[in-house]
Amino acid sequence: MKIRYFADTDTALIEFSNESVVETKEISENLYIDLDGKGNLVSMTIEHAKEKANISEVSYLQMGKIVA
Repeated sequence: MKIRYFADTDTALIEFSNESVVETKEISENLYIDLDGKGNLVSMTIEHAKEKANISEVSYLQMGKIVA
């Protein structure tokens, strides 16, 4: 997964795979998702990212398996 932030347009692009985009869907005025030919998520674009997604603070935490 890659997260790219474009300060000049305040846009965040989150890439989940390298598959070719076949369709883009507008989820809301500032959120778009890109899908591959099988309907799987390829990427997500967030416009006005600082305001809408608090992009100024990004962290990553990988969780291990929960053993019962």
